[in-house]
Amino acid sequence: MPELPEVETVMRGLQTRLEGRVITFAAVMRPDLRWPFPPNLQQRLTGARIAGFRRRGKYILMRLDGGDSVLWHLGMSGRMVLTPTRPNTQTAHEHLVLETDEGWRVGFVDPRRFGSVDLMPTEQEDAHRLLVNLGPEPLDAAFDVAMLSEALSGKKTPIKSALLDQSIVAGLGNIYVCEALFRARISPLRLAHTIPGARAKRLIPAIKATLTEAIAAGGSSLRDYVQPDGELGYFQHAWKVYGREGEACEQCPGAPICEGVSRITQSGRSTFYCPRVQR
Repeated sequence: MPELPEVETVMRGLQTRLEGRVITFAAVMRPDLRWPFPPNLQQRLTGARIAGFRRRGKYILMRLDGGDSVLWHLGMSGRMVLTPTRPNTQTAHEHLVLETDEGWRVGFVDPRRFGSVDLMPTEQEDAHRLLVNLGPEPLDAAFDVAMLSEALSGKKTPIKSALLDQSIVAGLGNIYVCEALFRARISPLRLAHTIPGARAKRLIPAIKATLTEAIAAGGSSLRDYVQPDGELGYFQHAWKVYGREGEACEQCPGAPICEGVSRITQSGRSTFYCPRVQR
């Protein structure tokens, strides 16, 4: 599933081409994705001007000048394909299409149909059922040592699992949690309640640096993920531990001192880390 950097990259791509433009055409190709599309969605979108964009966790909010917001969630395989308007030939697995007065076309493509689209009043965005329980944004200044320490206090789950809990911090996923824990030299097996204090002081900047670098690189490309213009993200080439089982990590001098990056399973997800570096 796309994580915060990928979603941020998609949002910025859409913002560049769509902000301020009028939707001249909208088409819904099926009644539902993960959930049904909002009633009369294509009629409610046609003629609206796109006022702006916001990302919240792994969700994109497209704000319309009439006071509504469209919520996009890419799910496991969803992507937004942004192209100049062409003869309206439907792409495979394309379920929603918008065209603008400036000649841009965006199609929501989702082969597995775990994505979702909803419509709500802009002033009620944060009360939406998918957003209301989200934790703080990890790149906000307010997400600091004190906030994380309070959220983790008393929690006896592994820190890897705690950071994947969207009510503790919004937008983090498996890849970037692995990468941030490596930078902070914290074992993914360490219990969350042991993090507040000195370890949280290492973890906060590690999370922010990992996400910032991934966004700058255009996000990571996994399976179906591409940026709106089709260009692949390339942060995966900078992964320090994720997907590198058996390789020496950059902080170890190599064999025989380092046995390499290990892969374990936590809550059904692969975790990559260096047991020698991460304690």
